[in-house]
Formats: sequence, structure tokens, C-alpha cells
Amino acid sequence: MTRPITPETGTMQVALVIPLQGPEGIFGPSCEACAQLAVDEINATSGVLGRELRLVVVDGAAGPECVADELDVLISAGAIDAVTGWHISAVREVVAPRVADRVPYVYTPLYEGGERTPGVFLTGETPGRQLLPAMRWMAAELGVRRWCIVGDDYVWPRGSAAAAHGYAERCGARICDEVYVGLGTEDFAGPLRRIERSGAQGVLMFLVGNDAVRFNRAFAQAGLDRELLRLSPLMEENMLAASGPGATREIYSASGFFESVATPESLDFIGRYATRFGPEAPLLNSMGESCYEGMRLLSALACQADALDVRRMYTEAEAVAYGGPRGEVRLSSNHLNQRVYLAKASEMRFDVLTELPPVTV
Repeated sequence: MTRPITPETGTMQVALVIPLQGPEGIFGPSCEACAQLAVDEINATSGVLGRELRLVVVDGAAGPECVADELDVLISAGAIDAVTGWHISAVREVVAPRVADRVPYVYTPLYEGGERTPGVFLTGETPGRQLLPAMRWMAAELGVRRWCIVGDDYVWPRGSAAAAHGYAERCGARICDEVYVGLGTEDFAGPLRRIERSGAQGVLMFLVGNDAVRFNRAFAQAGLDRELLRLSPLMEENMLAASGPGATREIYSASGFFESVATPESLDFIGRYATRFGPEAPLLNSMGESCYEGMRLLSALACQADALDVRRMYTEAEAVAYGGPRGEVRLSSNHLNQRVYLAKASEMRFDVLTELPPVTV
């Protein structure tokens, strides 16, 4: 329902929970810029239910309990009406039970799957749409059937690795070894030795932000990039740029958005982003674009429910659909159904190889 924005309708304050520090802080600027672009565009029409959108930025890289406590205070004070943003699953697991029955919570990152908390709506990809078809493509097209896993030691990497074990069997492949490191790890000598000894043909990378950057540099310095390929559901344009052109040989990524996806919807979004923020804009990537999706989904949910009431949104969610940078998308079981692409790094950019087919998990 379209309603004009007037002083009487007030504002809708949305907590944008994004990383401002730590290994994942590399994503923060693009996340904030993309969310602000969505806010500008939504406010240029009728806002959300006639209310002007405003962002309240919260550091999602603080400890999970600290993030949840800050959101709790903001909700209790009536200072925010909804929560969205890109932050790791360790934060979501603590935040969801604290906020999801009070205000809408749109979680935007790719994640390990399985979130079913009523009131949590998810725009990100899950392993069944990324890893399984990508591993199947690698086996069929490149003959890669032996994998070693390296990941940060928290819920998303471990959940994704558990899924990868099952997917390997379905692809006629196997997991030779798996290694986990703490967030913020700088020395990858031990993991690299494990990878060398594993007999793997490829590495499944479940590393976040600057952890992946440091791993890529060490991997190339050890010469492993001439022997093994790397596949990551999280690798994006910022991490390629930070890794440097000498460290991106044979890196593959599966994602719902790349800057190089040449669909009309994507190209239009990229043009609007460049116009809004100019040549000094943060590098566009899937994490930032996911925050744009989060604001668009929040607006679509409120419009469908004709309210910000969490229960009404949850009841109406299956009817929600809209068009955006990822094309036509719709909610199913509170997750966004969307296209997923496989791309290969070409020094500092990704070349999209194929659209991955949906599979039955």
C-alpha cells in the first residue's frame, strides 16, 4: 500500500548491523553504502508505509552478546523498528532469539542454513545452492574430486564443512582433510602443510574477509596456487583486490551477485550505485549488495503485511516477491529464492562461468 511521507507519519529507524572492525571489517563500507542506496530509493517513493527510512549503524563485529545487548537497549527504548545487515552467524545465533519476536530481523549474508526462528527473514545463499552445484560442476568439468577444507573456527565454516562432506559423496568426491583457525589468524604455515600433505586437488575455503586475504597470499607464496584450485562461497571483489593479482590464480566463487554479472537488473543497479556514490565509492560486492536486498525485502514484507508487526509479516511471507539486482526473487520458508552463479577470478575481477542449476538437497 502506497502512502505519502508526511511529518505526521514519522520515521522508521532500522538498525544496520555490519562489521566495522576485525577480519570482516573489509566489508563494512560497501555494506553501508548499498543499504543507504536502498534507503534513498525507497524514500524517493513513499518510504515504508508512509514512513521515512533512516539507518542506525551498529558494529556487528563486536562480540555477539555485545551486539545483542545494544540491539536490546535500542528496541526497548523505541529507537529502532527493525534489524538487518551483514554479520557472521555467531552474531545471528545470539541476536535472533533476543529480537526476532519484537521487531522484524532481515539477515542478509550467505550462511550455513537451518535458521527457522519465526521473525527472521534471510536473503543470503545456503550451501545447497552454492557448494553442491559448484562441487558437482568442478567434478564434471575439471575432474576435481579430492578436497581439503580450511575455515575459520565458528558456526558458518563448520556447518558448511558438514554439508560439504555429504555433497562430496553425491559428487563422487571426498574430503581428504579439514583444518580450522581462529578468526584473525595471521600465520597459515601449519594449515598449508596440512593441505600439501592431504593429496587434495582443491581447497574449500570457509575463511572470512582479511583471513582469506592472508591465506591467499600465503597460499601463492608457497606455490600451491600452481597445483590446487580454491573454491569459496564468500570470496568477492574486495578480497580479490586486497589479496593482489599475484595471489588469485585458480580461485572460484559461487554467489548470487558479482559485479560482472551482465544481467539488465545487475547493470542497472551498478549504474545507480556509481551515480549515487561516484568514483570514490566502496568497491561493490555481494556483501554490500546483500544489504541492499535486506532493505528491499524489509520494505516488501511491510508492504505485504501492511504493518511492521512481526507475526503478520511471518504469516504473509510466502506471498512476498520483488525485482532487484538479483532479478525476480521471492520468499520460500523465509529464505530468498534466487539465481546463483559460478565465477573464476581473473586477477582483480571475476569472470562469470555459468549459472548454477538448482538442486535437491
